[in-house]
Amino acid sequence: MAQHPIFTAEHDQLRSSVRRFVDTELRPHVEEWEEAGRFPDEVFRRAGELGFLGLHYPPRWGGAGGDLAAEIVFVEELAKSGCGALAMALSVQTDMATPSIEQFGTDDQKERYLRPAIAGTKIAAIAITEPDAGSDVAAISTRAVRDGDVWRVNGRKLFITNGTRADFLTLVAKTDPAAGHHGISLFLVDRDLAGVSVSRTLRKLGMWSSDTAEIALDDVAVPHENLIGLEPGRGFAQLMVQLQYERLAGAAASVGGADAALARTIAYAGERRTFGQPIGRHQVIAHRLADAATELEAARSLLYTTAWRVQQGEYPVAEISMTKKYCAQVQNRLVDTCVQVFGGAGYLHEEPISRAYRDARLGRIGGGTDEIMNEVIAKRLGLRDG
Repeated sequence: MAQHPIFTAEHDQLRSSVRRFVDTELRPHVEEWEEAGRFPDEVFRRAGELGFLGLHYPPRWGGAGGDLAAEIVFVEELAKSGCGALAMALSVQTDMATPSIEQFGTDDQKERYLRPAIAGTKIAAIAITEPDAGSDVAAISTRAVRDGDVWRVNGRKLFITNGTRADFLTLVAKTDPAAGHHGISLFLVDRDLAGVSVSRTLRKLGMWSSDTAEIALDDVAVPHENLIGLEPGRGFAQLMVQLQYERLAGAAASVGGADAALARTIAYAGERRTFGQPIGRHQVIAHRLADAATELEAARSLLYTTAWRVQQGEYPVAEISMTKKYCAQVQNRLVDTCVQVFGGAGYLHEEPISRAYRDARLGRIGGGTDEIMNEVIAKRLGLRDG
């Protein structure tokens, strides 16, 4: 594969560093962590020590001052660990809960939340989805009412990655229910505040070692200085910018996870023998894997090209949605092919390709479903109002 122009020699060095971290400190423990249903908090601290949690953030706040391509490299290589939960949980820290702090937060907010998140000493979560509202952000019911120097927050948040271990939530709430999108705000909510609790932990189809929770907020007094940007009503616009990072990170995880699954399957096809030869020598298997490799290369190219456009100063919302959707769909088709090639072995819990199959399914749901991505694309094509 030719090197994409988005990457430099520095990105190649970074890729080697992340891969070494994955191979020596993460991959050997994946099976244990998956069975335990949780990987250690120390993973965040270690990633912070290595400088991986602030690759695209300014040095002023402890970041590396790198670009979006660096973050793509990080998430993609994490996903090659064969454990989607690691890539998901750490990218929540780097690309879902913190971009709005860096872009719209005050210096005080960056000092108290962004810096420790980059260092890995504070774990972050993004709290958007609710029991009755997901992709339709304007339909959330969590309320924040001004009460002197604090905001009283009440509501429930669901499907919160890092929810049981987070030190703070980047939380979406309505501050003016009558104002529609203009009545939404983002708050930084410390998990140890009175009234914040984990109402239940959630068992999932995949991503086992990443904790997921429902969070209850009962009359939580959030200081006004924790309103991102200090001006209410700007949360929807802030969130939409943040979601673009999330979607590209999700696409990178899809590509990395698919890459690892395909490599494992090609190796297996060279070892497993039927009718006197490796199964990879049978035309039907060889062609299915050739199709999978072709789709993966197309997805990878779309991801890199879209990220390159963002780095050039563009804001290609439709293409970001296309990238997120297509990469997730390709990953799902590819891992389905891989399980088929493994046959009965691929259906066993002990075979990692079965985990790749389970983990991949979330890619078409989290961060915006396929249907929501299509709606965004259709609007940009002028086919839908809005």
